[in-house]
Amino acid sequence: MSDRSESDTAAAWGRVADDGTVYVRLADGERAVGSWRAGSPDEGLAHFQRRYDDLCAEVTLLERRLTLAGVDPAGVAGTARRLLDSLPTAAVVGDLDAVRARLETVIEGTRARRTALAAERAERSARVLAAKEELVAEAERLGQSSEWKSTGERFRTLAEEFRAVGSLDKRTDSALWRRLVAAREEFTRRRTAHFAALDTQRSRSKERKEAIIAEARVLVDSTDWVGTTARYRALLTEWKAAGRAAKDVDDALWAEFREVQDVFFNRRNEANAERDAELRENQVKKEQVLAEADALDPEDIDRSLRRLRELQIRWDEIGRVPRESAGTLERQMAAIGDRLRDAADARWEQQSMASSPFVTKLRESVAKLEDKLAKAQAAGRTKEIAQAEAALATQRAWLAQAES
Repeated sequence: MSDRSESDTAAAWGRVADDGTVYVRLADGERAVGSWRAGSPDEGLAHFQRRYDDLCAEVTLLERRLTLAGVDPAGVAGTARRLLDSLPTAAVVGDLDAVRARLETVIEGTRARRTALAAERAERSARVLAAKEELVAEAERLGQSSEWKSTGERFRTLAEEFRAVGSLDKRTDSALWRRLVAAREEFTRRRTAHFAALDTQRSRSKERKEAIIAEARVLVDSTDWVGTTARYRALLTEWKAAGRAAKDVDDALWAEFREVQDVFFNRRNEANAERDAELRENQVKKEQVLAEADALDPEDIDRSLRRLRELQIRWDEIGRVPRESAGTLERQMAAIGDRLRDAADARWEQQSMASSPFVTKLRESVAKLEDKLAKAQAAGRTKEIAQAEAALATQRAWLAQAES
């Protein structure tokens, strides 16, 4: 704008009286804003117009700040009110009524912004409350669980997730936390009672199995192959019905029981040497079945499990094998079955984790933060970039842990 046009604009909103007093024109008249004696009236008006331009620049800055995310509307409103209150005494020449209207618009905009922020905070609190109530409800369900190991591990992660969701007012947060702790304590009480009862049962199982071994030792020198074999089988049934002792004790007792049985059955096998040929032929057949089973692919688990069931039927139909080979073959076949079932369980767990609501929420959160970071980088908002990167790193770490 040329000096002449600036002078014309200033003259439209003010004048310099003969005594040097500078006036600004308003909708309801005019008022003195200062005096000018250092130069021409045009220079005086230009000086006070520049001060008006500076005022307008402040208003423009407030208008722009109001459009930015993360700006405190209360701070913008305070500055706007200060400028609005200064207008009656502002030493400027320009359209003050227009400035007043702009400032009033800014103040009204801060009210709307505060309302929107209050709604966002309320929505966030509602989300946090719903998430925490869901975790507490899960804890209360798990308080009655008898899956001691997995539930104990889940209770440890529940507390971490409860804190990670966010905070509510102290009273609500404390009440929800007390419910979660009470559920965990109930589970701990029941688990303690369970293992106390289990110790009693294991002690009784040990006594019963020791009695079974004593009877087995009495029968070990028998030559009534059929009758004694039947009794040993009955003792095995009783052994299984007796329950389990502590693992190391149970393993030792079982080894002793098997050793006693093996003595009898080895004698019986020696007496039945004529049947060895048939048993060895059966062994060869089972070894062939075992080779087919061992070749099953864990990656094609559904087909492999179907094929394994067919092979197990063939296995059972083949019949008995030499005593010295039976245990090894059975263990090898069982190991193959365990391997395939473990593969099936791993696939199921992988599919279950992929559909976990918690993992889904974490993925959605990571996607939102990535979008927010991209927008902040595009706009060059350094502070928002740092905040978004920090939050994104945390969410990604949680997601990696949940998916591992």
